Amino acid sequence: MLSSAREWRWTPTGTTPDARPLLTARGLRAFGDGFVSVLLPVYLLGLGLDEVQIGAVATATLVGSATLTLLVGLVAHRVHVRPLLLSASVLMAATGLAFVLVHDFWPMLVVAFVGTLNPSSGDVSVFLPLEQSLLPRTSSANQRTALFARYSLIGSLVGAAGALCAGVPQLIARRTGFSEAQALQSMFVLYGILGIISIVMYRRLSPSLELPHEARAPLRESRRIVYTLAALFSLDSFGGGFVVQSLLALWLFQRFDLSVAAAGTIFFWTGVLSAGSYLIAARLAQRIGLINTMVYTHFPSNILLLLVPFMPTLPLALALLFARSALSQMDVPTRNSYVMAVVPPPERPAAASVTAVPRSLASAASPLLSGYLLGMSSFGWPLVIAGLLKGVYDVLLLRMFARVKPPEEGT
Repeated sequence: MLSSAREWRWTPTGTTPDARPLLTARGLRAFGDGFVSVLLPVYLLGLGLDEVQIGAVATATLVGSATLTLLVGLVAHRVHVRPLLLSASVLMAATGLAFVLVHDFWPMLVVAFVGTLNPSSGDVSVFLPLEQSLLPRTSSANQRTALFARYSLIGSLVGAAGALCAGVPQLIARRTGFSEAQALQSMFVLYGILGIISIVMYRRLSPSLELPHEARAPLRESRRIVYTLAALFSLDSFGGGFVVQSLLALWLFQRFDLSVAAAGTIFFWTGVLSAGSYLIAARLAQRIGLINTMVYTHFPSNILLLLVPFMPTLPLALALLFARSALSQMDVPTRNSYVMAVVPPPERPAAASVTAVPRSLASAASPLLSGYLLGMSSFGWPLVIAGLLKGVYDVLLLRMFARVKPPEEGT
């Protein structure tokens, strides 16, 4: 009975054993992304980089992830997914080590482009489309959205715990003989170790999870709808790139003179609030549909984001950020589930990559602009721009896809 209860908490009812290592790997990666996204601007400032250079590094990580995802998408229907996941995990381990060894701006920019580092609270890496293409094969259509919600829930909760651990380097420096720079470097070593553990998780995936070669195909009958969704998701991601967690942390440091530990605590609670919303999103989607759930929760969150810079005090700004976090991520599991639902199974790997690549490229362009704006003013213009762009995306998505229903919702 106890074992059964634990299984229910970790994976939804009716999923196959392969869902567990996929969710575990997602959690490991989220933990690393959580503390890296908060510590990255602090680490780079300590190396002497300015706001524009920090934005450039964040942009390079996103452009590199998009490029790698594009390359994977081109071959996804020809090769097995498991070796690609293992290779990406090796790259993750190498990225952590490289950030410890490289200290100058231009070499670091190269490492950021080639590696898997993620300055955002969400997953924008090559792992995402690969795992998304496998997850539907571990559950029934009725449990697909619930499984994607669990996938997002684990990522958000564990990512929040990672953000909370951003204060660990200060604690290490205070209680040991390490300098603060050395303590920060130890967290990048930990990031690399998480990549090694991910290798162990992906090796547990069963061969039966892979589609046979003849059952895989590039985009054909779903090409039009996938390309349209990719364009809309890109608009949303371009707006989101203005407020990736590293740059949002930088804004909080500038505007309210926060400590790293305080920022880590804030992002812990935003992650917890986002996590709770994922399970609500799955239930809400059963009642009002995937598209309606995406838009009716996402649009109000963008209004809240737009208003944050106008708040005169930290408590008021945090109140809006927390309220926004409780709503803004409900579209993540529903969006992923929707894409997998409206394309044929053989085209799912290609669809996952095609929708992920433009999103990554679009989000890569805005951190550099955000860093430039933060260098000019501490008002928070990136938050205003992000709220406006993401609001436009919501309106367009509802207008264009409200009548395009996944099979389980009927016509």
